[in-house]
Amino acid sequence: MSPAVPTANRRKDKDALTRTERKDLTRNNLLQAALALIGQGRSFTSLGIREIAREAGMVPNAFYRHFRNTDALGLALVEEVGITLRRLLREARQADTPKGDMLRQSVQVYHQYVVQNRLQFLFISSERAGGSRLLRMAIRNDVAHFTNDMAQDFRRLGLFPDLSTTSLQLVCSLIVTSMLAAAPEMLDLPPDHPLLEAELTDDFVRQLQIILLGASHWRERPRQSIAG
Repeated sequence: MSPAVPTANRRKDKDALTRTERKDLTRNNLLQAALALIGQGRSFTSLGIREIAREAGMVPNAFYRHFRNTDALGLALVEEVGITLRRLLREARQADTPKGDMLRQSVQVYHQYVVQNRLQFLFISSERAGGSRLLRMAIRNDVAHFTNDMAQDFRRLGLFPDLSTTSLQLVCSLIVTSMLAAAPEMLDLPPDHPLLEAELTDDFVRQLQIILLGASHWRERPRQSIAG
């Protein structure tokens, strides 16, 4: 049996984990509280600082130690979803993945992430269509990041070498838009229905294949010179 650790030492060890970790924990509790309220059918723009703090089990003043206002909290939620999802999808597009499997693997990674982060995507879907202008712009900025990441990976993998950068980014923009549009359908799937999930995945893969097929047959139009 391990020797008992004196109470004073346990308290010291707990305090040693202190500021940064406790600050991160409190911040995360506020984020999760906002998401929990959204899960109850509330719109993000209707949430107040007091009720978010109350849901997180803290006083309103604690909110201001982490966020200036609710928009700042919303921006943190957008950033958290974007960073994690971009990393996962980039991993799914690694060069050692057979090109025939890359699309389906990316769809499966995305589907899994959407289902595991249901409340975040309810928030993204709601704020993308309405809500504050600041959050709409942040989501658009994140969509641009997704598009640029995908275009860079396509270039690195040698896909669509004949397309200009502008056209390649347009193709990637269509893919990202389709991904966002598919999220509500993924969230509406009843749990534990693998056949419905497989059907939705197949339909989404085919939808993206059509976009990529169109890209492969696209021919750039020569720029027309302007007569002097």
